Formats: sequence, structure tokens, C-alpha cells
Amino acid sequence: MAAGESEAQYGPGGRGFYGSVTVSERGQIVIPAQARRDLGIAPGDKLLVLGDPEQGLALMTVDRLMRTLRGSTDLLSQIQGHVPAEPDRPAEE
Repeated sequence: MAAGESEAQYGPGGRGFYGSVTVSERGQIVIPAQARRDLGIAPGDKLLVLGDPEQGLALMTVDRLMRTLRGSTDLLSQIQGHVPAEPDRPAEE
């Protein structure tokens, strides 16, 4: 293990804690090697940076987001099949 690299800690569902990183003067961070290996992140991969004021930042690959959205669309379609159609509502002013 390289200097400064710590062992990952894993929790329920394979969620990992990979340590901490420091933001550089230019706003850059280094994703720990074990996290890159575990999550299949390779040089040249595009990552999306998602933010929530309450929960902070999250990084996600574009293809993972697309798989999640496809799954959400499939689930929404299944749910809509069990919900009676609503009559047309007048537009709100």
C-alpha cells in the first residue's frame, strides 16, 4: 500500500469509506485508488458532480446515472399501470 493510502472500510450494501482527501488550490482532489478499483473508475471516465445542501457532494459515472434513470423510468411505468388515470385538470393560474 502506498504512503498516505489507507485501507477502505465497508458497511452495509458494500458502501465504502475510503478516507479523506484535500482540495488543492485549483479545486482538485484525488480519488483514492481503492475507490477507483472498487467502482471501476478509469482514466478518461467522465464523472458527474452532484450536490445537495444537506448531504454534500456525490460523484457518479454517466453510465451509472443512465442505468439508474432507466430503472426509475421502468419503475414509474409499472406504478402508473396501477394508478387510475386522473381526469384533465384546468391549468392553474
